[in-house]
Amino acid sequence: MIRAVFFDFVGTLLSSEGEAVTHLKIMEEVLKGYNLDPRKILEEYEKLTREAFSAYAGKPYRPIRDIEEEIMRKISEEYGFKYPENFWEIHLKMHQEYGKLYPEVVEVLKELRQSYHVGMITDSDTEYLNAHLEALGVRDLFDSITTSEEAGFFKPHPRIFEIALRKAGVKGEDAVYVGDNPVKDCGGAKNLGMISILLDRTGEKKDLWDRCDFVVSDLREVIKIVKGQ
Repeated sequence: MIRAVFFDFVGTLLSSEGEAVTHLKIMEEVLKGYNLDPRKILEEYEKLTREAFSAYAGKPYRPIRDIEEEIMRKISEEYGFKYPENFWEIHLKMHQEYGKLYPEVVEVLKELRQSYHVGMITDSDTEYLNAHLEALGVRDLFDSITTSEEAGFFKPHPRIFEIALRKAGVKGEDAVYVGDNPVKDCGGAKNLGMISILLDRTGEKKDLWDRCDFVVSDLREVIKIVKGQ
């Protein structure tokens, strides 16, 4: 019997479209006073961050702040602009101002909390995540939050899932995990016996659907799946 439902954050609850706007705003702020195309710099930044987080998957935790600041310094040297020492403050401020949840998120979380433990399992620095959730007004909609910083490892390492399950007081087979990454989210959850649900709004990850137990295009579908187990 399902007793707990856990969610990833970025790309699952936090809108990818909102993230795109946020990241562009970050680059526009960083490049003030320079005759450089923020979209071009953003493209390079996102390429390097994707590569970095792919390389860190399942590995011991390293502060995401350190990873992203290192990447920004590298880009500033390559393109000849001064690295802003307040880069992380800019990063957080823009996320707080422009970050958006998918439209159905609050509705889904509130309904699930009536019957289930609702938690978050995400690769994030804890303090940064809490500030972001407070800005979005949804911190209180979670019974538990487990980050890679707390676990000491990035997904799909089992420790982050084990800690989350322990907080909820449930076994893997009594829990569901919803994420947007077939490898890190579905793979990590299934290794602990959890039911895995992939959020794929556009169908772009169809080649990897078989790695997950269920695939949805809208989070409201999660409610039906959970209640049907």
